[in-house]
Amino acid sequence: MNKEMKTTLLHEWHVENGANMAAFGDYDMPLWYPLGVKGEHLAVINSAGLFDTSHMAVVTVEGEGARALLQHCFSKDLERCLGLKKTGLAAGRSVYGLFLTPEGHVLDDSIVSQVTDSLYMVVVNAGMGGGIAAHLAEHIGELPVEITDLTDRVGKIDIQGPASAQILSKLLKDPSAVFESFPYFSFKGWFAEGVSGQEMVELTDGTPILLSRTGYTGEFGFEIFVAAEKVVSLWESLLEAGKEKSIQPCGLAARDSLRAGSVLPLSHQDVGAWPFGENPWPFALADRDENGKFSKDFIGAESLSSLSLKEYTLAFAGYDPRKMAVSDKSYVADVGGDRIGIILTCATDMAIDRVDDSIVSIATPIEDGKPEGFTPRGLSCGFIKVDRQLKPGEIVLLTDGKRKIKVEVRRDIRPNRTARRPMKEML
Repeated sequence: MNKEMKTTLLHEWHVENGANMAAFGDYDMPLWYPLGVKGEHLAVINSAGLFDTSHMAVVTVEGEGARALLQHCFSKDLERCLGLKKTGLAAGRSVYGLFLTPEGHVLDDSIVSQVTDSLYMVVVNAGMGGGIAAHLAEHIGELPVEITDLTDRVGKIDIQGPASAQILSKLLKDPSAVFESFPYFSFKGWFAEGVSGQEMVELTDGTPILLSRTGYTGEFGFEIFVAAEKVVSLWESLLEAGKEKSIQPCGLAARDSLRAGSVLPLSHQDVGAWPFGENPWPFALADRDENGKFSKDFIGAESLSSLSLKEYTLAFAGYDPRKMAVSDKSYVADVGGDRIGIILTCATDMAIDRVDDSIVSIATPIEDGKPEGFTPRGLSCGFIKVDRQLKPGEIVLLTDGKRKIKVEVRRDIRPNRTARRPMKEML
């Protein structure tokens, strides 16, 4: 018997507006709208795109023992995670990390946000709210903690792209105060009546929201958490407010191509039921000293510390837009044709192309090498898992036994991303 697909509260809007729908994480979600994936992808680079992300799950961890529980279960050291000085997580700040098994396998990746000294918000992927809540509950012990799975009870919309703050300004009460001192991976407000000590952020109609300067595209933008019954009206208001900036509704396909070009992993695809070893995302773990010892103990740390590496996850970029389907038939080969691994993700970043020996984006300034009249063809990009370490610049082949695509191992892919730009530059 087929499992019935869940839907977000924006499902009817997606269908009525011509979205191509497909299953993702137990939800029926939009892949793309009539504009198409390329147009949606470029809208985020040039101006702004709007994503329905209400399929993602929110779990709250509350009580005097909340921080201690997360320190034990979460891979990032909450006492050493912010900025160059490695200060501790504080109210209004967020951090990216992982929930691991004792073997060092990834249960899910997550953003943990500290609301107060005793309240934390954990955002995980679609269908993972119950699993992560149960994982946390399993390790509570005697700690005074209450865990609440808010799956499908909180609405979430992401606005991404350089015009995001300008568009949001039209819908916020006192936007100048909201956007003052708003660094990357910080947040303001709460999506209900509020909690003691937390500054409220409200829409012009009085609706409270949690506004987080985070996202999954590599570009400047925000994740907006709001009461479920307010999702549709907020979505429509954002589209109306962003008309003059040519804001576009965007589906999962553009989200995938944007995150691949930004070297961001998809949980359960690029990280998953294997040891979190050599890959582009070591920042998801607690810091290590010169002897490889983590700055704290956490579930999975012992296994990762003693890990004998046999697999290497690497980012790549191609030389044209062609992609290779990820399937049982496709694999990674060395230039001699010998099989060396598997393809994890292969997407096309439509905002980039090669100019001589460099990758250039439509966001690259002319003075930094973008030619006049630059029109990118797009480049395939993504992640591979192979049985040997390869250096940046080395060539491998993606193949299904018939077609072959030459790609280059890279440390980074799409240049001139805007996610970390100072707020004052984006207003």
